[in-house]
Amino acid sequence: MKKRILIKLSGESLGGNGSCYDEQRCEKVAGVLAQLPGLGVEPGVVIGGGNIWRGRFTDKMDPVNADQMGMLATIMNALCMQDFLLREGVKASVFTAQEMNRFAELYTAKKADECLKAGGIALLAGGSGNPFFTTDTAVALRAAELKADIVFKGTNVGGIYEADPKKHPELKPLSEITYDECIAKGLAVMDQTAFLMLRSQHIKELRVFNMDDPENILRAARGDEIGTLAHE
Repeated sequence: MKKRILIKLSGESLGGNGSCYDEQRCEKVAGVLAQLPGLGVEPGVVIGGGNIWRGRFTDKMDPVNADQMGMLATIMNALCMQDFLLREGVKASVFTAQEMNRFAELYTAKKADECLKAGGIALLAGGSGNPFFTTDTAVALRAAELKADIVFKGTNVGGIYEADPKKHPELKPLSEITYDECIAKGLAVMDQTAFLMLRSQHIKELRVFNMDDPENILRAARGDEIGTLAHE
């Protein structure tokens, strides 16, 4: 079993039925994450903000402002998940890339590392703290800083495909693929900057799997070969 895992969840994994948040969905995800420390896993979690805010609603909008709104959305999601995790009886701390000390701790690798070593769950919010970088890149960055053994990405498809599975429903997810191949083929399950960082910082493995069933996080943590394994 891998010990330190950085998990990227979409903001949509917390929502449902057209709402930003779905109580049963949040409880399910929190219940799964809460089991990880008991399995010997040190989990850091990056949650996107797409259930609240995605991109720009007009081309006239300043992209920096739009990205800053997206960062705030990820912080709201981390605070939401912290609330559910604490109800599960698990230590959970929110670390933000921006200073907002009345809501969460300012992220440093040292503080997040201490949280993980103490058996807590580190909720890593605010993206990388910079515009023009996605939460995919943020999870790759935090994985490098915190020396993660593996990155998980829970998504709405079954893994990594040779082409867009929504346009080509006949395709099956690949069992494994290298970072070099992902970059060369321009595969969009993560953005190119994230793949480049995973490769350059020698994050050995990335497992991509479907989050329709949050229990897949536990299956992946136990070593089940679900979804697609990307690697150096």
